[in-house]
Amino acid sequence: MYLGVDYYPEHWDIDLIDEDLSRMKDMGVNMVRIGEFAWHLMEKEEGGFDFSFFDHVIERVKAYDMKVMFGTPTATFPAWLAAKHPDIFIEDINGVKKSFGGRRQYCYNSETYQTYSLRIAEKLINHYRDEEAIVSWQIDNEFGHEDSDMCYCSSCQRGFQAFLQKKYESIDELNERWGTIFWGQTYNGFSEIPVPKQTITVHNPAMMLDWSRFRSASLSGFALKHVELSRRLKGAHQTVTTNLPGGFFGKWFDHNEFSRDLDFVSYDNYPVWGGLKEPISPAHLSMTLDFVRGLKKQNFWIVEELMGAQGHDVIGYLPRPNQAKVWAWHAFAHGCSNMLFFRWRGMNRGAEQYCLGILDANNRTTRKFNEVKQFFSEVKEYQTLFDSPVKADVALLYDFDNVWSWRIQQQNPSIDFTEEVLRLYEPFHKQNTMIDVLKYDQDFSQYKVVLVPVPQLMDDRLTARLEEFTKNGGTVIVSYRAGVKDKDNNLVFGKMIPGGLSPLLGIEVEESESLHEGQAVPVVSSDSGRTTIAEYWRDLVNPITAETLYRYDDPFYNEYACVTGNTFGSGKAYYIGAGIEKEIMNVIARKITDDSNIETVETNQGVEVVTRTVGTKTYQMIINHNGYEETFGEVVLQPYDCVINEL
Repeated sequence: MYLGVDYYPEHWDIDLIDEDLSRMKDMGVNMVRIGEFAWHLMEKEEGGFDFSFFDHVIERVKAYDMKVMFGTPTATFPAWLAAKHPDIFIEDINGVKKSFGGRRQYCYNSETYQTYSLRIAEKLINHYRDEEAIVSWQIDNEFGHEDSDMCYCSSCQRGFQAFLQKKYESIDELNERWGTIFWGQTYNGFSEIPVPKQTITVHNPAMMLDWSRFRSASLSGFALKHVELSRRLKGAHQTVTTNLPGGFFGKWFDHNEFSRDLDFVSYDNYPVWGGLKEPISPAHLSMTLDFVRGLKKQNFWIVEELMGAQGHDVIGYLPRPNQAKVWAWHAFAHGCSNMLFFRWRGMNRGAEQYCLGILDANNRTTRKFNEVKQFFSEVKEYQTLFDSPVKADVALLYDFDNVWSWRIQQQNPSIDFTEEVLRLYEPFHKQNTMIDVLKYDQDFSQYKVVLVPVPQLMDDRLTARLEEFTKNGGTVIVSYRAGVKDKDNNLVFGKMIPGGLSPLLGIEVEESESLHEGQAVPVVSSDSGRTTIAEYWRDLVNPITAETLYRYDDPFYNEYACVTGNTFGSGKAYYIGAGIEKEIMNVIARKITDDSNIETVETNQGVEVVTRTVGTKTYQMIINHNGYEETFGEVVLQPYDCVINEL
């Protein structure tokens, strides 16, 4: 098990290195992650490659019996490259070029940047391919983070046109599928197609979906070039990864397109960051970890685990004593197998002065150091447990085409795709059952329950697979606005909503209503035993073969269903036709786990129990996310505590 820190010795007087490494060793570190922002230090002038600084660093690291993850430094390029080739910069939606001074300002479609970035990576990896201390290469840094996944430059326009020409047999096919007859937008050739910069009103939704796919292909293509290079040049003992940032469903790229080619997936785990007054919820945090695990359906690394408060210009919430440690335990519970904390020492200069680390600028050993030291001492005793696979009975499916379709036409400014994912995810998380978050193309036949949040853009093949899954005894839960659009991001013609999903769900949607901020409509169970409200959206559902479980309770639409359940083969398909409240979702989820014979664990609010099995042994990880004492059975949990029991 690798346990360590992100270390930037170039930020400090090099004479500090032995003091640093000695303290790291005392803390329990056996790996440091270095180098990912140090291009200028390796190539101060074009072609003048010099790795002597890191030669010295690695020799000192080896003296303390530690290993190295080395980051290729292509996320921040040197000033000389910016001055010589200003064409490498991202151009924003208004046609303004980004300037030198931040990070990840490069365009993925710039041939110039591809050439220079691959060259520095090649020189670096060749130099260290036989270095036994370097056991892994991290490609670039946080691809697509901070809106670096979007560019509207001339290189992107040419790339977009080539992307479309490859996809469509002719410009006539594109015109037909995009519906360019509307507003007279018909093209005579692919060279006439623009990038979607600012215009009056909005761009064609079909164009925007293809543009989103192109953006994803651009980032993934760049990443895969670097993955292939690293694989070809690295030593046999070395692996290849890259570190993913959070906010997955707010990105313009599909993480699966390059993550599946990595030896293992890595993630930067920040439950709170600058601008947040409090951390994201335990369910939200769990969902992000389950997403990362689902990319390869394998355990993963965390290479940046938050320890101190974070922020560039605005500082976020200060993690309470032991709270960052319990987040680390929580990550291991959900599939992390190796962990590096960000960062060893907070920087006293530059843009991240307020991204605090284990040590602060005062360079003193304080509570945070001791907290990480205690965690390292305890977690390494469970290596076999955390190397074991995670077993889940529930899968949540997503499709980035659908995610982007929602972002292109939000339909209601209050609708957030991540929140709609959590609407289905959280009621099962509350019951302490594990959930795999998967792209829809993965095999889900072995699960008992499949969750499909707000799938307005549906794939016929997925519909058929969901039908087969349900026929064979599975349970499917689909939420509102399902089956509205086809894969070109156009409304389905000649079919009642939910289109191809109608037989599975046993319903038709006659009309829908967008419920804006401050609007809500009453909902009541079919036996009038429970009441709730619907927010954000409601589909007016006509049951065909389905049973009405909840209906609307306002005078105009009380004959329409809100929540339905339909028997299909040996299984059941539920439809959640509105943004209903958590309490009712919890009731529905509890019935489904009971009917599906899924093992659940009842806990107090904020207490999470994760069950993991190693061979014949079963363990319960009991995690207290609360800032006060809690109990689970006879177990007393201190604030932000984790207890592991063998059953």
